[in-house]
Formats: sequence, structure tokens, C-alpha cells
Amino acid sequence: MINRRNLLAGSAGLVAAGALGRPLGFGRAFAQGAEPNFTPEAGASLRLLRWVPFVPAEEEAFLANTKKFSDSTGVAVRIDKESWEDVRPKAAVAANVGSGPDMVMSWFDDPQQYPDKLVDVTDLGTYIGGANGGWYPGLESYAKRDDKFIALPLCAIGNAVVYRDSHMKAAGFSEFPKDTAGFLELCKAMQAKGTPAGFPHGKAVGDGNNYAHWLLWSHGGKMVDESGKVVLNSPETLAAVKYAQELYKTFIPGTESWQDVNNNRAFLAGQVSLTANGVSVYYAALKDPAMKEIADDMRSTNLPIGPVGQSVELHQTSTISIFRHTKFPEAAKAYLKFLYQPENMNAWIQGASAYCCQPLRTFESNPVWTSNPIHAAYAKASASLRPNGYAGPLGAASAGAMADYVLVDMFAEAVTGQSSPEDAITNAERRANRYYRV
Repeated sequence: MINRRNLLAGSAGLVAAGALGRPLGFGRAFAQGAEPNFTPEAGASLRLLRWVPFVPAEEEAFLANTKKFSDSTGVAVRIDKESWEDVRPKAAVAANVGSGPDMVMSWFDDPQQYPDKLVDVTDLGTYIGGANGGWYPGLESYAKRDDKFIALPLCAIGNAVVYRDSHMKAAGFSEFPKDTAGFLELCKAMQAKGTPAGFPHGKAVGDGNNYAHWLLWSHGGKMVDESGKVVLNSPETLAAVKYAQELYKTFIPGTESWQDVNNNRAFLAGQVSLTANGVSVYYAALKDPAMKEIADDMRSTNLPIGPVGQSVELHQTSTISIFRHTKFPEAAKAYLKFLYQPENMNAWIQGASAYCCQPLRTFESNPVWTSNPIHAAYAKASASLRPNGYAGPLGAASAGAMADYVLVDMFAEAVTGQSSPEDAITNAERRANRYYRV
């Protein structure tokens, strides 16, 4: 079993190694093409808005890299933290009023909502990608607009099923079902044993969106086609909604109001024995001696495959961007370049204990992915993710529809009985058309 202290020690070692020379370079072994260099402005200081961490060691590694940058350059960097739900509106306000933080770690295609308010970082994106084996296409698509980088891909936060192994077996299953039909039968059996499942139907930025998109895509549905035309009202969507209704019957009460913290808490409290979450729920159990039984019994696996016949998942994705209103764009670019140095990025990924999946292929070899079997379901999140705007282009429409929880609300309306499946789909179609106007 992985030891968090060892992880931090390993991260510290990587950080220390990176402190020896080349404070803003990548090193000759990684250098490819024209390397951009940035000289921070005199008296520069920076402010970054980021999401509240779920894994403390991830934040510690991030802050260690930030301190190393400040020590090397003299540029102070202030880190402001907001809840996952609050990052999006606060970043949008900063972009539109032209003041506030210099940089933001945001979600999904949020940068696509205000691309003209962000600094073009194509020089950085092109160089860093070329120097580190390339960006994963899904992550890269979130960060680009018209073939220009308006942000840098930061990570995918892997979403996987976590469950109590003993409870699954007590329900009569020797192994976890790989398809949606078997998954429904497992949830029914676990409910009958008093160890039910629970998935969020509330406005949860990560878990709610991940669940809703998986429901839709696994049954072959999609919000838009390749041209961006809304095609949500389809037999495949109806099948997804009806499947969600059946699953919802096996859940504990109240999941329609769950946000990103609720399924974690319910699982750790023993209220549910199966949900989907980042690996953070495992480490929360591991660090509490009173939860040793849960940690030892916990397993992870990827979401089951539906009638579409392939694994199709949405993973929480984060990018990091620079606002145009910053007074210190050179310092901001220098900071981002520093964070993506291999020794610094590896230290952060390792500190995150499999919570943050790397944005670049070079870092697939980070030892964190093979250090614990429970990490396996999260290891390929960056490679396997499907962007939320599928099958159309990412842009203001996909970002707006996501921010408005169109899909999340569609399923919630139907499973709670507020609307019939057909009416819920019609309502979602109408809302989606407000954003997609082809």
C-alpha cells in the first residue's frame, strides 16, 4: 500500500533536484524547437485562483513548486483557493471586469467562454508539448481556440467507480460487471442487501457532469453532431434516461441535491457502498484509522460499457490560463513554464497520489501509476477522456451548456419524476439550442 509520507519525500527529492541550475529551462534532454524565454517585469507579483484541493499532498507539491519559482525569480505568487463550484463564476467575473487574479486554474472548456480575455500562450503550448511527448488530444482541445493556445492543459482528474469489495461479493457478484446491464443488476442486488449505490444528480461540477455524460454517451446519445447541431432528442438519449431512472431507484435518497463533496462523504460514512469519484476518497479513508476497514475493502474500476460498445467517459479536466488584464504577462508566462519543467511536473503528479492525471505523454512513466493497484483505474484518464462538447466543436456553446448543467438537469428531472423522460429531453433540447445556434 502506498505511503503518503514516502510520496511527499519523493516529491521533495524531485523538487530539490530541479533546484540545481536552469531555473526557467527544461534541460537539453527535453529541448525541441525554439524555446521561449521570459524575463519577469521589475517588481512583478502574481495571483493565481485555483480550486480547493481534495488531496493535501497535491497542494503541498504545488506550493513547493511555486515557492521554488519565487525563490529563483523573486516574483511572489499568491494562491487563492475557491470551492470547485465557485471557481467558474469568480473567474468569469474577473475576465469580464478586467481585474482580480492574474491566472486561473479552471474547469473543462471554461476558457472558451472568454477567449478574448486571455493571453495567447501558443509559444508555451507548442514548445512544452513538443518537448514532452505531446499533449493528450482531449486535454489539448480544451485549451485551444482557432489553433491557438488560450490556456495550457493542466490535468485530468480521473473519475472511476469505487466500491466495497466485500459488499459486492455479499450481493452475489464475484467480480465487477463490465457492462451497463450487469451494473444495474449489481446495484439492485446491493440495495437489497442494505448496501446501496449513489451517484450525484445535483449540480456537481465534476461528479455530476461525469455521471450525466457517461449515461448519455454509453447509450450512444450526444448533445450535438459534428456541425454543432443539437441532436439530443433521439432514441439513444431516451434509452439513457430510462436507464438512469432504473439506477436511481437503487440509490439512497437525496442524490438529486449532491454536489462534489456529497458522494465522498456518503461513501466514507458507510451510507453507500458504490459510487464514482476521484482517488481522493481512498486517501481520505486511508489517513483516518477509524476508516481502515473501508480503505482495505475499497476497490476501483472504470465505468461499465453501455450499448455503444466502447468505454466513453468524461473526466474532470483543468486548464491554467493568464488573464489579459495582468500587469505582469512575462512573469506569468515564466511561472507557467516553470511549473511544466519535468522535475516540477513529476513532483506535482506524484504528490497528487494519482488524483491528477498528467497532461503530457512523457509523464505516463511517473511511478505513482504503478505504486498501488487502486491507481490503475485512474492512470489513463487523460488518454481516454472524451471532451464534453462531443461530437461538435468546443467553444462558447459547449462551455455555456456545461456551465448551465443542461445534461445534469435533464437526467435529474426525469429520475425524480419532475418530468417524463420525453419532456425532460425536450426541455434539455430547448436549453441546448440557446447556446448552439447553427
